[in-house]
Amino acid sequence: MTTKRERHHIISQIVAPTIRIYEQEAPTFLKRWVSRRKRPPALLLDSLARLPKQSAILDLGCGGGQDARFLDAKGFRVVGMDLTAAFLRSAKKTVPSVPLVRADMRDLPFQGESFDAVWAAACLMHVPKPEAARVLKKLREVVRPGGLLAATVTYGTRSRILTDGWMPGRYFARWQKNDLARVVEGSGWTIESLRVVSNQERKGRWLNLIARREV
Repeated sequence: MTTKRERHHIISQIVAPTIRIYEQEAPTFLKRWVSRRKRPPALLLDSLARLPKQSAILDLGCGGGQDARFLDAKGFRVVGMDLTAAFLRSAKKTVPSVPLVRADMRDLPFQGESFDAVWAAACLMHVPKPEAARVLKKLREVVRPGGLLAATVTYGTRSRILTDGWMPGRYFARWQKNDLARVVEGSGWTIESLRVVSNQERKGRWLNLIARREV
């Protein structure tokens, strides 16, 4: 459990710079992930096959609304949430019928058991690892018993702020499979699927997770 002082350090040294990069580079990000999106991720389709029709889904880290648009079109009751204001402005145009919330995933503004599932595509990787268990517990609280968490996180061992590559300046937490499983299960989730994928939706190696809240 992180202390208040440690959380303040995390916000100032990791979270804030990452959000600043997304605000500054929003056109670059949105061009790739909204304008060029051709089909929904395989993990999303796998997750939806496990859910009843018209389930309520939280699109965590919704970006420009590319997945929310797909979910809405399929008849799911979706709410999009992101901390980057520029992304939410784009999402409003992409899918105007979907409610959008600007919030930090470490402080969810929803009542308990509000959703049947959480879809977290490439966003939990920005949560500093000392905060991961706390976030996963909060996500469990907003999901109804029997509900799902589907997430993609970066695979590896070196968590750091990127200094090169695409959109440097962002923090990435990298996880080994066993380490992630331990934190997920320790947060009260039951893992249904956890596997390493390569160059699937995004370049590089990723962990694809589907977990369920049993009670």
